[in-house]
Amino acid sequence: MSFPSLEGYKPKLLTRMPWRGVSAFWSPPSKISPLLSETKSLQDPNNHPTHFLPKAGNPLCILSPPAGCPIVTCMPPRVENSLPIPHAMVPTVRKSFFITSAVWLRTPTPEVIPRFNEATPSPPLPPYRIQTLNIRVPHFHLKFVADFGVRLLVAANFTFKVFRVPEPLELMLPVVVLADAHVAQGSIGTPVVSISACFPLFSNANVSDGSSSVAPGPLALVQKHVRAVLRNKLCLSVSNLVQGLNVHLGTLIGLNPVGPESQIRYSMISVPNITKDYISLDINAVLFLLGKPIVLPVDTTPFVLPLHVGADGTMATVGLSQDLFDSVLLLLQKAGALNLDITGQLVARWFPQPMPVALKVQLGATPVVTLHTHNATLQLQPFVEVRAVASNSAFRSLFSFDMVVNLSLQLSVSKLKLRGTTSVLGDIQLAVASSNVGFIDTDQVHPLMDAVFKKPLLDHLNALLGMGIALPNVVNLHYVDPEVFVYEGYVVISSGLLYQR
Repeated sequence: MSFPSLEGYKPKLLTRMPWRGVSAFWSPPSKISPLLSETKSLQDPNNHPTHFLPKAGNPLCILSPPAGCPIVTCMPPRVENSLPIPHAMVPTVRKSFFITSAVWLRTPTPEVIPRFNEATPSPPLPPYRIQTLNIRVPHFHLKFVADFGVRLLVAANFTFKVFRVPEPLELMLPVVVLADAHVAQGSIGTPVVSISACFPLFSNANVSDGSSSVAPGPLALVQKHVRAVLRNKLCLSVSNLVQGLNVHLGTLIGLNPVGPESQIRYSMISVPNITKDYISLDINAVLFLLGKPIVLPVDTTPFVLPLHVGADGTMATVGLSQDLFDSVLLLLQKAGALNLDITGQLVARWFPQPMPVALKVQLGATPVVTLHTHNATLQLQPFVEVRAVASNSAFRSLFSFDMVVNLSLQLSVSKLKLRGTTSVLGDIQLAVASSNVGFIDTDQVHPLMDAVFKKPLLDHLNALLGMGIALPNVVNLHYVDPEVFVYEGYVVISSGLLYQR
């Protein structure tokens, strides 16, 4: 192939990109423009277009045969199975005329790309060994994004040791990782977090005090290598962190024991409500007795936690509806947990001969909890039967009472459970239900009930309510300094949160 009009400038191969099937040659632009007026045609036998490149730093001059323009062509012969597909039509203004280009595509083949224009390539990174000494995270910030999830910002300082000759070099590389996490409802009724975007931002590395100076060139190569390694690993670490969080969030739906034969289970009933200030989760609580759910006899109304309740500035605010307390008491009543037997010895004047007696306490009616602002009360209506032990060790019913006991209910939180203690409010109300020993004077029975009945009842209730009801929680997440607030028809728990392995 010859170029008679280039006056001594032999075509020099600039680069080859075999995956696009393009060959490029250079010639000074000052030589090309005059040729366009002198040369009618320069082409190879296969009529392929030629790409001319100027010297380094000058614009690229690409020529192809538009109508009315001279043709400057030179291209290696077309290989078999190559497909002449116009890749692009790029209009370019050069010396007051328009030019366009077309390229051919063919199967990629590995080829050596010669250097051109005597450019000096970047030196490769010497065979250094790099060790991570320390990772410090001075800043960790979360921000809620309305109707989406959470934006995460982490600032970290990586300290590296570069083993080189004559002595090691210690570098500190500041990094900031930005990530967006979407919060949604999982298929099993738990919150699910997923990373939608992640961007690591690198600052320039600093040479630690005490390390010898290093030339800018090798330092830049070390930084480039470290950034390339960290770029994907940082976002992968954030993704792994989120996956671990999802495993923990999945424990929200686990069964938690209430008693020997009863449990409580929480689950999400709708997608999270996310604002710029908070994330709200609507959670349903179901109690089970012997594997069967406890259902209230009346339809429940949806509970919505009002804003600005509880303590200001706390990390978590948990609202518990009246229906939850009604369900818990119904569970305890059905399980027979509120029933008790009280043994003792009545005074001799009640019977011809002193004998051991027992009080059998049963709750036929469901206990009622009432929630008023700053005040919670519990009402029990026990049926109390007084029994005497006969000579054959069988119990004989003497008399029975219908009673009403009003109690004050104090609520507290400890070890992820809501617990209660009670104390009697006012006098115990009683009425004779039956008697096998004749007339019963209730005025004389009242002191007996205070002495024999009140203390055992309170001890039994406080032990039972002290076992507590598990609150919504996930593994390793703990309530810190919780406070309980009683409002009309619901209870609020304000607390900090602590994640601890």
